[in-house]
Amino acid sequence: MDSRNVEEGLQFTPKFDAQGLIPAIAQDAETGEVLMFAWMNREALERTIETGRATYFSRSRGKLWLKGEQSGHFQTVKQILVDCDQDCLILKVAVEEGQCHVGYKSCFYRALQPASKTALALIAQKIYDPAAAYKK
Repeated sequence: MDSRNVEEGLQFTPKFDAQGLIPAIAQDAETGEVLMFAWMNREALERTIETGRATYFSRSRGKLWLKGEQSGHFQTVKQILVDCDQDCLILKVAVEEGQCHVGYKSCFYRALQPASKTALALIAQKIYDPAAAYKK
């Protein structure tokens, strides 16, 4: 398929990298807040489309994981966006609770402090107890 069709066509042809993965950003469909970043392989993307629940590929575990399978904090997919090169996805999702495994709504709960190259500052508060959530 030529680049014009990929960039401007209406056929969904996601480009997976050499490891068979594509980056996926989960974004709160209601607020626009970026919740997390993960990888998807073709099977994870297909399951996500089929079930309406976000499924990712864990590189560290080498297997698929349904977001929320342990914590109960699922992501219901409202829309899947693809960038111009079709090599990155945004999943607009509805969520009921925090999405970060350490207790925050978003995995992006820290920011680099102004005028610093190394110091981080908390920019959010925990919204759930991960010890309780991951007993499920």
